[in-house]
Amino acid sequence: MAMPRMDLPWTVERLERLPDDGNRYEVIDGKLFVTPAPRNSHQRAVIELILLLAPYAKACGLDLLCGPFAVTFSEHTEVQPDLGVMPRMPDGTFAEKFADVGRLVLAVEVLSPGTKRTDRTIKRDLYQDEEVPEYWIISLDSRTVERWRPDSTEPESVTTAMQWQPVPSHDALSIDLVAYFLAVFGE
Repeated sequence: MAMPRMDLPWTVERLERLPDDGNRYEVIDGKLFVTPAPRNSHQRAVIELILLLAPYAKACGLDLLCGPFAVTFSEHTEVQPDLGVMPRMPDGTFAEKFADVGRLVLAVEVLSPGTKRTDRTIKRDLYQDEEVPEYWIISLDSRTVERWRPDSTEPESVTTAMQWQPVPSHDALSIDLVAYFLAVFGE
């Protein structure tokens, strides 16, 4: 297969024609981003977070998804967060694709050596511009969660515990980050 021309702006349509080679391909504002397969600690961090969030998301009527899954904001912007939470359809069923509901309630990225700059700048700006209510950047190195909201100019850096309440009619979920990171590292 011939390599696509790199000088043209990337679109979601061009992205969909790339081969499935184990890499994660995303396009943001017409620029292509390629990420290699994540490390095991990265995957454990995602799994442990799913275990914490899944019962709560279900009780709140939200749909919790783990990457890769496509979040298409425009014909020139499609990302694949490590974890995302979307509302359900008006009838309470799960959306088949992001476009069916068109918004995220939460986006989560676990930092990897190759994604730190993109996750902390480009994706953060994107999620804030798209008014995603919360964007969490998990750093395994520092055992912190950087919490961003659409109007944040600096992250809330959380190390011990945090509350998440995406649906005001439900009590907040308390997340013990110390226990979370201990589980991620098998300590």
